[in-house]
Formats: sequence, structure tokens, C-alpha cells
Amino acid sequence: MKTVYIDFTEIGDFEDFYGQLKEKMTLPEFFGDNLHALFDSITGFAELPLHIEFVNMSVDQLETFEDLLVTLEDSDDELDEFTFSYYLEQYEDEE
Repeated sequence: MKTVYIDFTEIGDFEDFYGQLKEKMTLPEFFGDNLHALFDSITGFAELPLHIEFVNMSVDQLETFEDLLVTLEDSDDELDEFTFSYYLEQYEDEE
């Protein structure tokens, strides 16, 4: 299974996200930078099996990218060979 890691320490907005996604995945030439195109690409064009993992998300990014998370969770529910997970950034205690 191919795993695509998206590091959210380098992402401030959707433009940054789609730029990183295009670097790491083979997407159709006609891919549009929107959630519908992402869902269609994963459910129709992506080479499966595939796992997408978001790392180092901040709490603020959870709200900013809520629709993205829902879209990928829906894709995860719909496809047997696609999985998705995300992890929040972790801070070490300064004691």
C-alpha cells in the first residue's frame, strides 16, 4: 500500500495543501483545486491501495480544513482500498 504523508507544518491554506498534494500524488491533468475534484480523483483515478496521512495538524487547522477532513473520511468509508488518518502536532512540556 502506498502512503502519502502531508505535513501540515508547511501548510497555511488550501493552495499550500493542493500544492503539496500534487507533488506527492499522481493526479489527472484536469484536476481542479477543490474538494469535489479531490473526492473524484481518489474514488475514480487514484492508484489503490492508498493511505493518506496528515501529520502535525494544529488545532486551528482542524477547523480551517474541516471540509477536507470530511471529504477524505467519506472517501475512506466508500472505498475498501483507501484509508485516511490525521494527527495533531505534539508539544513537549517545558519543565
